Amino acid sequence: MPDHGEAIMDESKYSAQERQMDMAVHGPVDIENPLRGIPQDQLLRDVEDYAQEYDMNDILPLLKKGALVAQRPDEFEDIPELTPEDRQFLREETTNRWKHPWALYYTIVLNSIAAAIQGWDQTGSNGANLTFAHQFGIPQDPPDCTSPAECSRNQWIVGAINSIPYMTIALFAGWVSDPLNHWFGRKWVIFIAAVFSLVAPIACAVTQSWGQLAACRVLLGIGMGLKEVTVPVLSAENAPTNVRGGLVMSWQIWTAFGIFLGTCANLAVANTGAIAWRLQLGSAFIPAIPLLLGIYWCPESPRWLLTKNKTRKAYNSLVRLRNSPLQAARDLYKIHSQMKMEKKLIESSEFSKNDNMFVRFLELFTVPRNRRATQASGIVMIGQQMCGINIIAFYSSSIFAKAGASNIEALLASFGFGLINFLFAWPAVWTIDTFGRRWLLLATFPNMCWTLLAAGFCFWIPEEQKAAHLGGIALFIYLFNVFYSPGEGPVPFTYSAEVFPVSHREIGMAWAVATNNFWAAVLSLTFPYLLREFKPQGAFGFYAGLNAAAFVLIFLFLPETKQRSLEELDRVFSVSTRAHARYQLTEALPWWFRRYICFRKNAVCRDLYDEHFAVHVVPRNFKSGNVVQLESVNV
Repeated sequence: MPDHGEAIMDESKYSAQERQMDMAVHGPVDIENPLRGIPQDQLLRDVEDYAQEYDMNDILPLLKKGALVAQRPDEFEDIPELTPEDRQFLREETTNRWKHPWALYYTIVLNSIAAAIQGWDQTGSNGANLTFAHQFGIPQDPPDCTSPAECSRNQWIVGAINSIPYMTIALFAGWVSDPLNHWFGRKWVIFIAAVFSLVAPIACAVTQSWGQLAACRVLLGIGMGLKEVTVPVLSAENAPTNVRGGLVMSWQIWTAFGIFLGTCANLAVANTGAIAWRLQLGSAFIPAIPLLLGIYWCPESPRWLLTKNKTRKAYNSLVRLRNSPLQAARDLYKIHSQMKMEKKLIESSEFSKNDNMFVRFLELFTVPRNRRATQASGIVMIGQQMCGINIIAFYSSSIFAKAGASNIEALLASFGFGLINFLFAWPAVWTIDTFGRRWLLLATFPNMCWTLLAAGFCFWIPEEQKAAHLGGIALFIYLFNVFYSPGEGPVPFTYSAEVFPVSHREIGMAWAVATNNFWAAVLSLTFPYLLREFKPQGAFGFYAGLNAAAFVLIFLFLPETKQRSLEELDRVFSVSTRAHARYQLTEALPWWFRRYICFRKNAVCRDLYDEHFAVHVVPRNFKSGNVVQLESVNV
């Protein structure tokens, strides 16, 4: 350990909180709660100084009580300054955790509408794939295309048109969202996205060539990218810790609902003749209207407001988002304390001292705490694309048509896919914050692997036995969807929105979304070719193998984040990747075997993040941004 004598300073110049931060630089610190350990009289003086500095003296009594609760969150029953009403509100955070003000649910509803737009945009092209290629003179199958070379060329063109929104997100929209969020805040970036989401589908519907359609889908990608980055972050920053996972995952639930609505729209206009594909693409503008009109009344992110020193507005926003002014004051002062601590640590860490977007991007890979979060979010984001779900979401109509279904039958089968995707996403609302993100993924990936493999095998059933052939394919695709919807469906965006420190949250989420959409673009571009060259059996088998690989990566390298505040996650990502993988192999896996194979109910699995559990996680005094990691000692 370093010589703490080197850290001795004139303490009269520093508040207790600043002395706590100095300890963070020079020695151990309680990462989860920077207020813990500060003497009460000093804490209250710090609160008075804070209220004076930010002109918050009118709520000083609330701030003092809030700071005491933030300092001792598990001991609020013993804080004499609290009234019985105060204690009741705090108890209900555990006993009635879904009781929240309408403003929080209003935020989530609007974010859900944004997600529904995303799903509808995806599904419009799914139905349009059956007919638009013929109208634009780029048929993909003989005899409409006269040679194998022409068929192959047209398949690449159709794949490129389908992939353009995702490539736009990966290369442009995901990244431009970072400075836009920094300048305008969360809700106004969502407003800009809603404008694109209103205009782009209408433009797609009136195009006269495949080149024009490709250009309009660039605009669609900009709207999709801005929403994908910003909406989960706004949900995560507005939601309380105890229900954050369930509320943030509304993004995926309502994306699934948007996919379902899109399949409904595809069916509704299927018999409108030559304009069917235009209506299928254009119908996605419908949910953009309520988002465009409603976002104005949505509370802004308190964390973003505090980064702009708009303390009064941040408090007003929290009052709307919490059940009582006490909880708003508590969260205000806690967020302020964490951000102040973070700023202090940045000054003494390898984080850049400026606010340059490109520097912050590099720090996603050069700062160990950030690199682990980047790695973990990358695993779940890539896993979402490579598990195979979007070969069905993008091309289910084409897959069912190749299985021998008519256009209407293919659209009906896709409708069933959309309905199952939506219905089976709901269980995760209750399980994501109880079983956890990691558990949901480990429980569902093996099942996605075998169901996708079985769906591919069903293509070997003779086409003459149409009921068995088409029925078997549909059955296993639906079962695959049943396992996907509560696991890899909602987890990636929930996980990625919460793992990065506040200083790198926008750029981290931009990276995660860009990663997700880059592989979505690769999948969309290559699957028609893969389907032709490998046949359905090979294509499905290939993605089944990727599911098995993703299971191994998640088991070894994905930390659990359930029931931890956005700031507490610094502790989780202070553990090195090697130590995490070693723990899973030498502690968690043997415990699972003893508990569930040998049925030893008394088997114990020690907590990796318990301060009494030794894990030689990092070299001595190695800083990782928000966390000073210290050498642990075996017990």
